[in-house]
Amino acid sequence: MKFLPWLEAAIALAFIPMAAAQSPAFAVATIRPSAEQVKFESDGATGILPATLHMRDVTIDTCIKWAYNVQESQVLGPDLLRSERYDILAKADQPVSEDQMKLMLRNLLAERFKLTFHRETKEMRAHALTVARSGHKLHASAAGTKPSRENTARSTIAKGLTIQEFAAFLAGPLKTPIVDQTGLKGRYDFVLDFTPYLPPGGPRGLDDFLDAIPATLEGELGLKLERQSKIPIEVLVIDHVEKPSEN
Repeated sequence: MKFLPWLEAAIALAFIPMAAAQSPAFAVATIRPSAEQVKFESDGATGILPATLHMRDVTIDTCIKWAYNVQESQVLGPDLLRSERYDILAKADQPVSEDQMKLMLRNLLAERFKLTFHRETKEMRAHALTVARSGHKLHASAAGTKPSRENTARSTIAKGLTIQEFAAFLAGPLKTPIVDQTGLKGRYDFVLDFTPYLPPGGPRGLDDFLDAIPATLEGELGLKLERQSKIPIEVLVIDHVEKPSEN
């Protein structure tokens, strides 16, 4: 079966030979209950330095999504995946690439959380992210821009983000896969300001933000979100997971 282009990178990384996938490991890693909530971020915060991974206020689900390049709806499992939040500080012996760091996090999940899973393909409703007829309003990032994304009460501020990374972020609150069909490559800086698209008097809750996403995307970024019929999506079905072992 031929998978959608947005899944190809994830599948390629996932099927690295077992010996290669198991070899990279952090020299030291500490996992503790979250000390403080990261405001406006359901997935906490993930920071990367050349030899250090620092994740704050993250769930196991957040770690799986980052390590395996999958979206929210592609991880199926018990409540523990999202009910407990952690601070993780992991260090390698030497600088490594982001892809190598993701392999290290996979091993950490297997060793400390006893994570095991299998893959299935399910028919799921999805959204397509495309460029509006008027053209996109994104600004290409300057060379060397450190990727970052920050939520505020009414906006998302992004620097150095790829469209696939942005699509994965949107897929969380929408609870459906988002397929990047923009054809846009590279990294971009942008601000997604919901303010003009919210109900008069301000938002009453999350639903008002969700309802405003399509209009905000088109008005602020020149992107369109279109509902698609069911398509085959590969998912990770969690067979076993535990609270982390002691440091």
